[in-house]
Amino acid sequence: MTINCKGNLIDLSTPKVMGILNLTPDSFFDGGKYKNDSEILSQVYMMLKNEATFIDIGAYSSRPNADHISEELELKRLLPIIDLIVKEFPEILISIDTFRSQVAKQGIEAGAAIINDISAGQLDNFMLETVAKLKAPYIMMHMRGTPQTMQKQTTYENLIKEMLFYFSERITKAKALGIIDMIVDPGFGFAKTSKQNFEILNKLNLFNILDKPILVGLSRKSMIYKTLENSAKEALNGTSVLNTIALQNGASILRVHDVKEAMECVKLVEQLKS
Repeated sequence: MTINCKGNLIDLSTPKVMGILNLTPDSFFDGGKYKNDSEILSQVYMMLKNEATFIDIGAYSSRPNADHISEELELKRLLPIIDLIVKEFPEILISIDTFRSQVAKQGIEAGAAIINDISAGQLDNFMLETVAKLKAPYIMMHMRGTPQTMQKQTTYENLIKEMLFYFSERITKAKALGIIDMIVDPGFGFAKTSKQNFEILNKLNLFNILDKPILVGLSRKSMIYKTLENSAKEALNGTSVLNTIALQNGASILRVHDVKEAMECVKLVEQLKS
């Protein structure tokens, strides 16, 4: 499978790593970590050096019960950083983590390549139409409600079946508008309990029926550190274990805080397959 990013065909038959750059002060792991341009550029440099194919930039925290911020503040946080990074790394492939169509539009116009939407177009009625016009690859995640309400919406009759139906409906709608390059994200931790997260990971290969690349975002999440009875800061080893399982079950992209360790997982699993 390939996706077209700013005219570059990215082959996902070998899994790729997406490094996370949070610009929010309240993200669950690295909120407020990068305080100036130098620290941001240094982090991006290290992620690219460690072979990240994409850098995912988010300016709206989507952790459970996160504060809601305005579109204006999201843009104020985001656009100067895109400009800073693109000037320093002209060939970089930036993913914009947003559910707002105007933020997506302005982010792509500023030099980003991919739109990463936690709501699959359900929190902004203009998102799919905007993505179609921009002709950018689109990551659609499974979630119910909003970051503020999702933890109260974890009841399913048949979790995997309902998720597959959800993605089929969103993919059909996106295709009808002319969106070509789509990636599905099961949304670990979004309107799911820890037990449900492990069920999804165990059955991840069933999502191959959608015939779309699968992005997995497990990095340092509570399903890991609550199971191990430690903390997000201590969850790197657990993240590597679950990333390895995700790769074996069909993941095409790992979205992570720790690029070097994720790339080691990719290389080892690819060697195992060969």
